[in-house]
Amino acid sequence: MLKENLYKVIDDAAPELILISDEIFDHPELGMEEFHAVELLTGWLEKEGFEVERGTAGVETAFKAVYQNGEGGPNIGLLCEYDALSGIGHACGHHMQGPSILAAAKALKDSAGDKPFTVTVYGTPAEESVSGKIRMIQNGCTFEELSVAFMMHGGPATQVDVKSLANTKLRIIYRGVSSHAALKPEKGRSALDGLILAFQGIEFLREHVNSDVKMHYTILNCGGTPANVVPAYAEASMYVRSYNRTYLDSVTERLKNVLRGAAMMTETEVEIIEEKKVDNKIPVHSLNELVMKQAREVNAPTIRPAREKTGSTDFGNVMRRVPGTCARIAFVPEGAAAHSLEYVEAGKSKEAHDAIVYGAKIIAGAAAELIDDAELLAAVQKEFKENLEKENKEA
Repeated sequence: MLKENLYKVIDDAAPELILISDEIFDHPELGMEEFHAVELLTGWLEKEGFEVERGTAGVETAFKAVYQNGEGGPNIGLLCEYDALSGIGHACGHHMQGPSILAAAKALKDSAGDKPFTVTVYGTPAEESVSGKIRMIQNGCTFEELSVAFMMHGGPATQVDVKSLANTKLRIIYRGVSSHAALKPEKGRSALDGLILAFQGIEFLREHVNSDVKMHYTILNCGGTPANVVPAYAEASMYVRSYNRTYLDSVTERLKNVLRGAAMMTETEVEIIEEKKVDNKIPVHSLNELVMKQAREVNAPTIRPAREKTGSTDFGNVMRRVPGTCARIAFVPEGAAAHSLEYVEAGKSKEAHDAIVYGAKIIAGAAAELIDDAELLAAVQKEFKENLEKENKEA
């Protein structure tokens, strides 16, 4: 598959897709409410000859679009997000992802040769809130039919990621017995005492876990109880993070024992609700290198080394199932923080529009090499399996 042909298709489609990006930017939608963005993206894919499914895995603003070239061959997964942030809009650049992925998908379709392959575009909502990819997986869309998965994301530099943090979000509720703190204190069993004692136990646990483990908690609600009444209800939110999901699961079980122990000591009851489990990425260095090779070939801006450690993303739940990578493309100044006004101010800039094109060319070029070279794809998949096994052994 000639890259010159891919690039021409992308350049020709760019003006239309940039308009779609600007339209999504001008009409920011929160997670699970991205109806306008989905209609724009799926409508364009249908026009371009993709077979489109909306509401994939029972998630209303998810979608799947497929183009098949012949029988067999690799299935190239191209994933995009399109949700905004409350109060600030597209301060993470998600409005750029769909148009860039669509351009890459069209380039592969229109430049298809004799080798068989499938292009599968997944629209994945609510990355910033409830983690749409996790919802889709829970509902049976495992992404495991994909041979490889690509994403694009704007940022301060053109680069890839290595490690990301797995993250378990807990909601913790203690229930006790209310009583007057002065007149009948012996009758009370304080839910707040249980919660505070649990927090103290967490601080002791912190000394005896791997150094990459992070534990954060905050009190959400004490039932509005006045100071002279023993509170019968106390609620907290907690995040526990590590770069290794398997190890994090073992820490979470120890943490739950701390929470239960605090309930025993205060004669209260505790309810522990796992609200979300975001996996860490399994890095595939050969795939990262392939992406950066394309970045150099198209002379992408601000090329930098890989980000060795990053925060949490639900793309990690996909990247523990299939080999994948996210191409980050520079469009804001170096040092600019995600979720900032700098991202918003650059959202419709020439740099943002150029990043859509660069991202499409980089991903399409990497996908084309995998389609054309079965041994390269096999090596990527082999490394993925080895790295996943290695991580599980290290936990």
